[in-house]
Formats: sequence, C-alpha cells, structure tokens
Amino acid sequence: MISPKLETQDTPKREKPIQEKRSVSREWRAFWKNPLARFGVAGIIFLVLFTFIGPLLYHANAYQPNLLYTLSPPSARFPLGTDSLGRDYLSRMMLGGQLSLEVGFAAAFMTTVIGVIWGLTSGLIGGALDSFMMRLVDIFIAIPSLFLLLFVDSVFRPNAILLVIIIAVLSWFGVARLVRSEVLSLKRRDYVEAARALGAGNWRIMIQHLLPNVMGVVIVNATFQVADAILTVAALSFLGLGLPPPTPNWGEMLSSSMSYMFQNAWWLIYPPGLAILMVELSVNFIGDALRQAFDPRLRKSA
Repeated sequence: MISPKLETQDTPKREKPIQEKRSVSREWRAFWKNPLARFGVAGIIFLVLFTFIGPLLYHANAYQPNLLYTLSPPSARFPLGTDSLGRDYLSRMMLGGQLSLEVGFAAAFMTTVIGVIWGLTSGLIGGALDSFMMRLVDIFIAIPSLFLLLFVDSVFRPNAILLVIIIAVLSWFGVARLVRSEVLSLKRRDYVEAARALGAGNWRIMIQHLLPNVMGVVIVNATFQVADAILTVAALSFLGLGLPPPTPNWGEMLSSSMSYMFQNAWWLIYPPGLAILMVELSVNFIGDALRQAFDPRLRKSA
C-alpha cells in the first residue's frame, strides 16, 4: 500500500514536464498571435514557393540571350520583361532568389553554430581561456570586413560555398558574445552547481543544462543573422564582389539594372529591390515576434 506521503512527493515530479510543455506551447501561441509573425511567415513561404517551386511551373531559359527582345517590357510572353541581353527576367528572379536564400540561411546556420560553440566554451570554462577567447573576438571585430572581402575576391574565384564561409567568418562574433553573457549568468544557477556536485563534466553541463536554456536567445538571434546574411550577399553582388555572371542573384540584378534607371526600364529595378525588401522585412518581423514571445518582460509589456 502506497502511503499518502509518497503520493504527494510523486505528484510534483509527474506534473513538472507537463507545466514546461504548456509554457512552451503558450509562447508559440503568443508568437503566432502576433500579426507581424504571421506576415513574416507568409512572406517567407511565398518567397520559398516563388524561388523553388516557380521554376518547376514556369519553364524558361534564364541564361539564353535573345537579342531580338532586349529590354522588352512585361508582356504575355515575358511576364517581367527581359534584361539587356534579352533573357527572361522572371526566370532569373526565381534562380537569383534560390541563391540568395540558400546562401543566407546556410551562412546564418554556420554563424550560429560557430558563435554558440565559442560562447558556450568561453563562458563555462572561464578564467584565462575565457579572456584569451574574448580577446580573439575583439581582434576579429577590429579587422575591416571590406578589406578581407576584397582580399578573398582577388585571391579566389567566388562561389556559393566560399561566400557562405566568408559571411560566417565575419559574423559569428556577436553571437559568441551574446551566448557567453547568457552562460555567465546561467552557470551560477543552483541546478548547474548541483549537476557539477554530482560529478557532471563540462561537456554534459554544456549540452544538458546550458544549451537548452540559451536556445531561445539563439533562435531569435539566428533570424536576424539570416536577414543580415541575405543583405550581405546582395550588398556584395551590388559592389561586384559576389558570384560572377551569368549566375543570377538579386543583388547582382539590382546592381546591373541601375545603369538603365534613366531608360524607363522600371521592370529591371523594382522586382529585385522589392524581393530583397520583402525577405528582410519578413525575417525581421519573425525575429521581433520570437523575441516578444520568449522574453517574459517584453511579453508582459505587450
């Protein structure tokens, strides 16, 4: 026969995970109730369908020049017109979006992974290693990004993988600092001290106790990293440091269309500019909504 005392002791242990699950679902419900979150998710879904599903439905050669139709305005044959070489602009918008989104999300993922590992290690171990790792971060931040980009562009032939690596190498410092600051406050909590007293090593504490508690901050920051990476790709292409022609991307298309601004070729300027604006707004809206949903102080004020 089980005593009432044991029943009362067992009851909180069974209810604890249920309460945590409800808390997480409440935060996601708060996220979805935010109008900005729904606008951002809808924008990302539209762009993914446009860039990845669109080429399967709209069959046109994005690389074949056709000098008979140079700078043709939008029509039934060319829904977004043609560029200076007579290439179908709608198909180039689709392929250019694929590159921009793939590089942006891949660079944001690599940036987040490097920054989280660096920040967790530095904050948890502390001491001389923490000081050394943070001084390296300060040194990397002091290096001008444009100088490094010019150097890499002059030495290597740019490709998508190299572009992802370059953006990640130049962007993980802020993530590392953010994660380290969170770890410095979390590692003094009672559950971390109890785990260490029970013999848990640094690796186990990092994976089981610290990483789950910083994931909210990391996810929010990752959304902004996606926006920054896509904008960096567009800026590099606009400056002529991106992927070489004929590979299309929105930044390169916007840059090449600027020379036709005074020839009333508006269809060359607005589509890539609006696409870049839309993906930036969508990702930033999602990041703001996530921050409001997972930050208790912002949720209460809202």
